[in-house]
Amino acid sequence: MNRQRSLNNSGPSLRSGLQKAWAVWFLLAVHALVVLAGFTAPYSFETQERAHPYAPPTHVHFVDCAGKFHLRPFVYVTKPAESALNEYQQDCSQSAGIEFFPQGDRYTILGMFSSTRHLFGVQAPATLFLIGTDGFGRDQFSRLLYGGQVSLFAGFVAAAFSVIAGLLLGGIAGMYGGRVDDVAMRFAEIFITIPWFYLLIAVRAFLPLQISPVTAFLLVVAVIGMVGWGRPARLVRGVILSARERNFVLAARGFGASNAYLLRRHLMPLTFRVLLTQMAVLIPQFILAEVILSFLGLGIGEPFPSWGNMLAQAQQYHVLISYWWMLLPGLAPVPVFLAYHSLAETLQERIKSNI
Repeated sequence: MNRQRSLNNSGPSLRSGLQKAWAVWFLLAVHALVVLAGFTAPYSFETQERAHPYAPPTHVHFVDCAGKFHLRPFVYVTKPAESALNEYQQDCSQSAGIEFFPQGDRYTILGMFSSTRHLFGVQAPATLFLIGTDGFGRDQFSRLLYGGQVSLFAGFVAAAFSVIAGLLLGGIAGMYGGRVDDVAMRFAEIFITIPWFYLLIAVRAFLPLQISPVTAFLLVVAVIGMVGWGRPARLVRGVILSARERNFVLAARGFGASNAYLLRRHLMPLTFRVLLTQMAVLIPQFILAEVILSFLGLGIGEPFPSWGNMLAQAQQYHVLISYWWMLLPGLAPVPVFLAYHSLAETLQERIKSNI
């Protein structure tokens, strides 16, 4: 009987552990892919194949035109069709096997490591466009990986900015109380209640449009992170208000500990689980905010890609109805959002179980 009850109680925790495991490993894999985009992408984000504008995804074959099976996957050379614009046909007389670790475009990883080796690719004149090309003949798959460096890390850095600001302001408000608490929480309520989307557009609209990609990234992160600190600050304040009356805090105060020491050593560490949950909630919101800003032309500009400015090309009607692969950057954030929300739910369950 006791054993059966123990098994029943372990069910939710086992499911929670598995749920957290897939989300963590998936997010680690995605972030590793985009950090190593130069290596994992077959082309540079700015490499143009002007003979292949709006080329559809390349077909990878194991069986050739004669019906012969090949163990090694290969592609046929594609050429523009003479009968129609932006249509292509395969040349069965020219094929190229997919190679691993071939030479290609030069890239730099983290500004430190430079190389020309790529994870996979094909030799010219064959091309390998896994999810097609854009109007300039640039490989969408390569640009999707490079664009993840902007969209994913803009969300992460902006969320970290908001959480740190919330930790500092919420910790000070909860520790000192009084007018400091009133002023800080009134500002927090303002930032929570105002429509963040319109605020983002208004603030970004006042900033210059013609700026470098690095400056644009920093501006987008600052604008996005500025609007998200209110809720973490209120949560941190609540934890500090509850914890500052505990016996170990009162004992430390009795030994002469200052408020700054109590915050740094005893109280702020109690907020870390809450802040991790807030990070997991805020990151997908801020990724979406960056995508929207870049989609509207207020974020990262060409030629450097982000998921938003890649999707912006679908604003053109002929692109929207004719080239379905141009919509794929809009689907890229969906599994990332699901993974972050699953992680946030798991962290929230852990916090409740420890209360």
